[in-house]
Amino acid sequence: MTAYLFPLSLPAVPVSGEAALYPVRRVFCVGRNYAGHAREMGSDPTREPPFYFSKSPDCLVPGGGTVAYAPATANLHHEIELVVALGRPVFQVTPDVAAGAVFGHAVGLDMTRRDLQFAARDKGRPWDLGKSFEQSAPITPIIRGSAPILQGAISLEVNGEIRQKGDIADMIWSVPEIIAHLSQYYHLGPGDLIYTGTPEGVGPVLPGDRLLGRVEGLGELAVTIGPAAG
Repeated sequence: MTAYLFPLSLPAVPVSGEAALYPVRRVFCVGRNYAGHAREMGSDPTREPPFYFSKSPDCLVPGGGTVAYAPATANLHHEIELVVALGRPVFQVTPDVAAGAVFGHAVGLDMTRRDLQFAARDKGRPWDLGKSFEQSAPITPIIRGSAPILQGAISLEVNGEIRQKGDIADMIWSVPEIIAHLSQYYHLGPGDLIYTGTPEGVGPVLPGDRLLGRVEGLGELAVTIGPAAG
């Protein structure tokens, strides 16, 4: 009998009100999908095709809680996002068909080592060190819902002060459009999460800061920034 050399646990996110877990195989992220955020990052918010980066599934922190201040950075930023979980296979589909692939939604944080991201960007290199690192993707339990969310308030507070505020309707590319576009390049399906972008107002956090993210109808994601990882 073939056996693994060492044990591995499959990353998974709870489903609200259910005993079952949603197993995660991939985490896609959409860059600069709100016009205000695109401007604050120095870009022109046009409807050019969306672009993506990814996080490893083991970056997920289901339920939030305390996360360590990331190592090797002096500029850790918050980015609040609507997260879409897929529940049906799709490949090279239209937005109308893509809408039927939605399993549910969650509130997520895309924590970013901004200094490392910008250093890579300025050299034309990938963003992996700035985006994909341990505990960089806190997420609430997934709330089932087959209809894609197209509007609703999204916000983030840091120590009780509003830092980010917008509406899902402000996204340059809607949830069905994102899924359809991404499906031109990947066979998407159950186990795929998509972080759909963040509104303007991103900024730095420090150890001890308390973050509270909200997406209308999806509840709250509470995160405390702990000491630097040892």
